[in-house]
This record gives sequence, C-alpha cells and structure tokens, in this order.
Amino acid sequence: MKHIPRKRFGQHFLSDGGIIDAIVRAIAPQPGQPMVEIGPGLAALTQPLAERLGRLTVIELDRDLAARLRSHPQLEVIESDVLKVDFAQVAAGLGATKLRVVGNLPYNISTPILFHLLEHVGVIEDQHFMLQKEVIDRMVAQPSSAAYGRLSVMLQWRYAMEDVLFVPPESFDPPPRVDSAVVRMVPHAAPAALDAGHLSELVQVAFSQRRKLLRHTLGRWLEQQGFSGSFDVQRRAEEVPVADYLALAAATAGAKREP
Repeated sequence: MKHIPRKRFGQHFLSDGGIIDAIVRAIAPQPGQPMVEIGPGLAALTQPLAERLGRLTVIELDRDLAARLRSHPQLEVIESDVLKVDFAQVAAGLGATKLRVVGNLPYNISTPILFHLLEHVGVIEDQHFMLQKEVIDRMVAQPSSAAYGRLSVMLQWRYAMEDVLFVPPESFDPPPRVDSAVVRMVPHAAPAALDAGHLSELVQVAFSQRRKLLRHTLGRWLEQQGFSGSFDVQRRAEEVPVADYLALAAATAGAKREP
C-alpha cells in the first residue's frame, strides 16, 4: 500500500538514486558504527546505510511508517518525536560513547531539531543532514553576510560545518518548493566552555535589530549585566565574528544583573 506523504510531518521522500548514492558516499558508513537516522521515511537512505553498517537505529514519528520499518531485520525503531529523544540514552543503549547521526530532517522543525541535538553534542561523533539550502547557508555563514545570524553563531560554537551536496527539488516525492542541501557537522574537540542558554540570550539580543548598531541592543543588555569590560558596540551584529561573541559570553557569564 502506497504511503501518502503527510503535510503535518513535513514529509518529502528522497527518490533520486544518484543523490542517494552521493549522500551515502558523503556519510561513508563503516560496518559496526553506531548510527542513528532521523526520519527514515520510506527507507530510501535507510536501506543502503543498513547494508553497510549491519545495524541501524531509526527515529520515526509516523506510526504507519514505524510499523513498516519494524519488519526490517537490521533496524531498531524508536517511534517518537525526535525532540523528545535523549541521545545520550540512545548511545548508552547501543553500548556506544559516540553516535553518528544522519537524516532528511523535516524542514518545518529543522532548527528546533538542531538545537535539541546541540544539547547532546557530547555523545555525537558527526552529523549529516539534508536541510533546506537556505538553512544550511545560515549555518555555515561567515560574518558580514546577510545569512550570518544567531544560528550561525550557536552552531559554529560547537561544530565545524560544511555544505557538501546540493539537492534539487525534483530529487523528492513530492518535490518541495525549495532547494535542499546536505551539511556535514563535526563537533569541535575543544569548544569554548560556555552556558548555552547564556550565549543564546546574548546572541538573540545582538541580532534582535540587526540593522542597528549594537549599542542600541547589546550595549544596553551589557549595562544590565553589570559588564565593565570592553566590547566594541559601534558595530552591527552581523559584523562580529563568532570568536568575539564567545569571548563576550565568557566575560559576562559571572556578571550580576542589576535588580
């Protein structure tokens, strides 16, 4: 029985054999590696991955698809919303210290998934995701570009990232209305030790009015933090390198707010 793609799950199923082969080559799965696939769908990517790995864990929210996947002898199926999955627990269940994570992420919740995985980066070896190309452009963006923003800073803090493959709409059934791409994300071996919530707040304030100089936004926030150090607020948010945001987050981590 043919599965009808469900809009509420943002389902667009990969159907181009050449693109599937290219993605598998980019991932380069090796026998026995602990890997988790998010949103396996109709198993277009799942099957070649499972063949090369020998065993694959998949996370699927769609009840009908999960039922189909359970019949596959090489799959361990977690039927759940990925935003509720504890990846550290998954790693422990597989007897692994690190997981490789892959998937064609639902475009409507791709950013929340990326931030959820950021919380579990300590158990991640690498990640390969198909996403809307516009999102990947933002992830890998450099300062002084229109795409550079909060997502760029938060993810570049913890990952080295690379846009590895362009995927046109006609590679899917049904075709999405946007271009797609595949990103490789490798956690930094020694990232700056920061509180994610604090850095996120700082960056969100900075980019809240990206056309204005930072003295109008981040400057006021720094005053409220009781920050007495030096930071050039005569710049726009998009002009500040990731390293500067990380250094500022470290410098303000212990500052006390004014009552």
